[in-house]
Amino acid sequence: MTLICTLDNLPDNTNNPVVTIGNFDGVHKGHLALFKKVRDRAMDLQGTSVVITFEPHPIKVMSPEKLRPLITILEQKKELVMGQGIDILLLIKFTLNFAGISARGFVKDILVDRIGIKEIVVGYDYAFGHNREGNIKLLREMGQEFEFTVHQVRSVYAGKTLVSSTSIRNLIVDGNLSEANRLLGRNYQIRGKVIEGRKRGESLLGYATANLRLPDGLIPREGVYIVTAELEGKLYQGLTNIGYNPTFKDKTLSVETHIFDFSANIVKQNIKVNFLSRLRDEIAFTTVEELSQQISRDIEQAREFFREQEKH
Repeated sequence: MTLICTLDNLPDNTNNPVVTIGNFDGVHKGHLALFKKVRDRAMDLQGTSVVITFEPHPIKVMSPEKLRPLITILEQKKELVMGQGIDILLLIKFTLNFAGISARGFVKDILVDRIGIKEIVVGYDYAFGHNREGNIKLLREMGQEFEFTVHQVRSVYAGKTLVSSTSIRNLIVDGNLSEANRLLGRNYQIRGKVIEGRKRGESLLGYATANLRLPDGLIPREGVYIVTAELEGKLYQGLTNIGYNPTFKDKTLSVETHIFDFSANIVKQNIKVNFLSRLRDEIAFTTVEELSQQISRDIEQAREFFREQEKH
């Protein structure tokens, strides 16, 4: 089980810590390669695997106007790291004062003196410390000085595509969830609480929907998506529409999920929506009947998608 802690309650005398550090937005295949190396080295040393990340995201503190929605909110990031068999997830509170720590000071005061690292695993483009002045060269020099080993993991590709948070974010924004999922190594997910909708779904269209309070994370491009919905530990098939409901000329963005073969009232309950594939753009229809007929076709396409998945 992963122990989640901060610098204030870090366990004493952690045995042979093997550490990796980063924001890990997306917890994608590139990050998973780092975690695997940390686990493997900790096992060889009979030590402790440690993942260090920051909360909030440093950009939110340093340049909030540049902050874009995160691929993974903190709650999900914790779950994903825990699922990788890491011993300790260390959350460091990122503040302006912390941002002022030099790269050398970060290594000496936190990694060496506070954590007592034995080894550190970093990615191909790792930089750290005040103004990102730290780099692999500095880490290796300090590793010799303070007797810890530095491992650099090569970049990870999915086919010919470099796996990175930036590329995944762009794919999600474009609505290319199939490709984003290939780079993530899992289906992209948003989560939140179900709220009261406009009560059009079942009464007007014949298809009830769960309306999601807009989450903090990154929302895919407007359109209709094949999804699975997680509710109270159970997984359901469904469709999600993201957009402005042009048939009804709405002015606010909504995220509405129709869960197949499901009729319970789940208002105020938390739901997780996993995006599998984009089906189509959002369309303005002349009549409600036309929209209802299109939804019926969408559902049949989605059911066929799931039937094909079950064959493989």
